[in-house]
Amino acid sequence: MQAASSIPGDNVTDRSLKQTIHQTKAWAAILGGGGIAGLIDLTYATTFYSLRGVPAIRVPQSIASGLLGPEAYQGGMRTAALGVVLHFVIALGAACVFFLASRQLPFLLQKPLLSGPVFGAGIYAFMHLVVLPLSANPRLHHTTVSFPTVSDFVVHVLVLGPIIVFFARRFSR
Repeated sequence: MQAASSIPGDNVTDRSLKQTIHQTKAWAAILGGGGIAGLIDLTYATTFYSLRGVPAIRVPQSIASGLLGPEAYQGGMRTAALGVVLHFVIALGAACVFFLASRQLPFLLQKPLLSGPVFGAGIYAFMHLVVLPLSANPRLHHTTVSFPTVSDFVVHVLVLGPIIVFFARRFSR
């Protein structure tokens, strides 16, 4: 019986290397797409609401209130930090969902100008129809049509979804 070697062309080594490269690309797509989309979304929300007179700390506290309820607004920087972590968990989760879906449905990567906005709308719908209604903060259970709501939808469709798709496509090659 012959031991596995690391000679170029060796099937065991080649397969292992290809698997490592594939895993590295998957992480790059998920962390890059989810991280940048999350950063842009949090920056957008903080800026948007700050311009409307809302203290910047309230945005991540509002995110944390989905888990902790209205008490999150009394938690200072600790609940704000929790809100930031939760926000990025959601953004990275969305990027992971798209990356995995694109492995089963390759057309998602072939038509990025369509799949990006559709995925962004899907993220928005999932957040507003599933996540927010289940949150611990009753004030977040209902979405009304307003300028902030429409603006948030537009950012998801034109920016966040396309960023996630871009990274998945970039690291699929």
